[in-house]
Amino acid sequence: MVEDDPTIAESVAARLRAEGFAVGLAADGPGAVTAARATRPDLVVLDVLLPGFDGLEVCRRIQADRPVAVLMLTARDDETDLLVGLAVGADDYLTKPFSPRELAARVHALLRRVDRFGPGQQDGADPAPILVGDLEIDRVRHRVRRAGAPAHLTPIEFGLLLELARRPGAVLARERLLAEVWGWPDASGTRTVDSHIRALRRKLGADLIRTVHGVGYALEVPA
Repeated sequence: MVEDDPTIAESVAARLRAEGFAVGLAADGPGAVTAARATRPDLVVLDVLLPGFDGLEVCRRIQADRPVAVLMLTARDDETDLLVGLAVGADDYLTKPFSPRELAARVHALLRRVDRFGPGQQDGADPAPILVGDLEIDRVRHRVRRAGAPAHLTPIEFGLLLELARRPGAVLARERLLAEVWGWPDASGTRTVDSHIRALRRKLGADLIRTVHGVGYALEVPA
């Protein structure tokens, strides 16, 4: 839990501990990065506004070390902050004010999604890699390569790519991707999908995923 307001930090930490989680606290950007490297958490709850450097930079640095689930907190309903946060590797976001119960529910839901798309969790024992042109998705080792070059994806980015790769060439609606990858039953998070698509294009090439305006996205099949 990375939060510089001690009242909020302790309240959330108490709720998460009551839910059975081991919780560590950090109050600034540098401390958050150091703690994440030392403890290798399953999930980071990360405030955007922090002393030292902000949560966006924290997210960049911890995701550069290893894929980890990130739930980002923002004090403003600022679309730019939210989209940038998702683009640098956050998996979900929550706008202040929020209740500790709501945050705990988000944490549980995010960890369920991460477990679903973790190494060896997709399609039973030792499924064969998915090959689409020069793209290779190893579902057992949770590795992605394009033209032989490895790509560093977060668990949710991996799940999104996997969903598209299961039906290469087919256009999948944002609402379907939200339901299948995030488990969201409505269309309230379409900008979350858009931000993660941008992240995949940045990491794997702008030509890999086609946008069908007003509908959704398709994984391109090389001619």
